[in-house]
Amino acid sequence: MSHQQLSIAFQTDKSAAEYIALAKIVDEFDFDAVSVYCDAPFQPSYGPLLLMAPHLRRARIGPAAVSPSRIHPIDIASETALLESLLPGRTYIGIARGAWLAEHGIPERKPAIQAIREAVEIVRYLLNGQSEGYSGEVFKLAPGVRATYPLPSERPPIMIGSWGQKLCALAGEIADEVKVGGSTNPDVVPVIQGYIAAGEQVAQREAGTVGIAIGAVCVCDEDREAARTAARRSVALYLPVVAPLDPTVQVEPELVERLRAHADRHEYDQAGALISDELLEKFAFAGNPTDLIRQAEGLFAAGAARVEFGTPHGIESAKGIRLIGEQVIPALKGTGR
Repeated sequence: MSHQQLSIAFQTDKSAAEYIALAKIVDEFDFDAVSVYCDAPFQPSYGPLLLMAPHLRRARIGPAAVSPSRIHPIDIASETALLESLLPGRTYIGIARGAWLAEHGIPERKPAIQAIREAVEIVRYLLNGQSEGYSGEVFKLAPGVRATYPLPSERPPIMIGSWGQKLCALAGEIADEVKVGGSTNPDVVPVIQGYIAAGEQVAQREAGTVGIAIGAVCVCDEDREAARTAARRSVALYLPVVAPLDPTVQVEPELVERLRAHADRHEYDQAGALISDELLEKFAFAGNPTDLIRQAEGLFAAGAARVEFGTPHGIESAKGIRLIGEQVIPALKGTGR
């Protein structure tokens, strides 16, 4: 299963000491990658990544994902170079349109797909040491503008976060990976593969060049029902955003609005009570280690290249991470049972 990877992702709502402590726990186990989110109004990705990086001896690390509407491409490039100086050859760059921008007064750069294309081009331009200038529809750099910091010796891979047909096609042209955030649904993997393939064809890249990472809220505990109840609370924030994006799942608009209303009022118990077992199965990793193994196996069988276990990992985070590391990873990588 060398081509099938397992990663872990964190919300950026922690203290410096907590990031360091969590990185040390993660480093005890065979995770292939560590991601941190960049959702408003939480901390931007790079501070937490820089705190965690010195304590990770194996995993690659990166943001999942940064919006160029929130962080300018010149800053994405400079922060990436700094992170890469700590972990040479073990970083990646995650870029996405971003969620909850309007609610936090952040205008989205338009046209959105072109903004992502140009953000990737500017990041590569700067990290390649170019200085001839860049004139795009959305972003511009004057001639002579260049990176004035140490540059990575190799180009970090680009991951684009998206559910959308056009942005996935763009990823098929220019990226190395697509991240589908907020899903544990195997049925969506071939749909995304089809979107990506259109872009791979345009760029004359071999089909399957761009891998699919898929991840969501994760709560793992020996007490299966307690884990599922906690997962319902956690996924209630994301479900109104991601459920309407999944073309393979029919969710009543009335349910989405009720969930959104409860989430806006921070009524996560009430919202969680509305989430059926069937919906939970498609939008969260929830239950005991056996449940997570089953869900991940289904995603790999559908064609996912990487499965990512997201915040909060357990009823108590450190315990959840240890259960995943001790039981789930060995089973999926064939080093356990």
